[in-house]
Amino acid sequence: MEKIKITEVGPRDGLQNEKTILSTQDKFEFVSRLVQSGVKHIELTSFVRKDRIPQMGDANELSKLALPKFQNQVQFSALTPNAKGYEGAKEAGFTEVAVFTATSETFTKKNINMTIQESLDFFKPIFTQAKSDGIKVRGYISTVIACPYEGKINPEKTLEIAERLLDAGAYEISLGETIGVAVPSEVETLLEVLLKKIPKTNLAGHFHDTYGMAIANTKQALTMGLRSFDSSAGGLGGCPYAKGAAGNVATEDLVYFLHREGYETGIQLDSLISASRFMEEQIGRKLESRTFIAMKNAD
Repeated sequence: MEKIKITEVGPRDGLQNEKTILSTQDKFEFVSRLVQSGVKHIELTSFVRKDRIPQMGDANELSKLALPKFQNQVQFSALTPNAKGYEGAKEAGFTEVAVFTATSETFTKKNINMTIQESLDFFKPIFTQAKSDGIKVRGYISTVIACPYEGKINPEKTLEIAERLLDAGAYEISLGETIGVAVPSEVETLLEVLLKKIPKTNLAGHFHDTYGMAIANTKQALTMGLRSFDSSAGGLGGCPYAKGAAGNVATEDLVYFLHREGYETGIQLDSLISASRFMEEQIGRKLESRTFIAMKNAD
């Protein structure tokens, strides 16, 4: 049975975009339940200024709890938007970090107050230091198919940025369909361009479910050879720069789909439901994962 890599981004990408700010202990409980379910890749936190993103203000505290206990079981990663963030992640003991940019100048400017070129230049010291330190770097590219400000994106633009991140030292590129408007034919068009130049093993799908297309888009990417996908337990999160955009595809929906399709993920769905049920109680709103709702109601 073919194995699919799932990177759980709920603790960072999910919670960063939730209004409720959780305690460090609640986050640790969430992560503990994710590990118990069999998740092997977890984006734990982001080393950013607390005044900018208060949801991630306890990066050091959470890392001190999670890494010593689970690092022999899980590949943890942390988002590091700058050299200072990288140093924080390194000191905390991370062996993988992530950097992010986008295909849209407007989105990049609103998101990190830089041009695309400036963002790529800004990451160079991180890549250089990470290579020296033996730390893996994952690259995120947002708005790979469409932007809330600039509309449809030329696949060649995504290819250009992906190649530059890979050349800089990224081991994998997460293709962010940030606002969740894409349909499978658009995913096919994008991947046809990318896969001519980039090995499928260097690409991951990161689909949002605004219009309910995330699983269909995952199916298209699977058909074309991708075997790595990002997801968020319960569908936590969203995108603050894209009005109305839903969160990442729910890990429950992704796991259910992959298992029914005959793939292996190593994740136990019943146990994963427990993690999302806990989070639903903590954030004070109903989670939208269809699989979570169906299995919760069946209990």
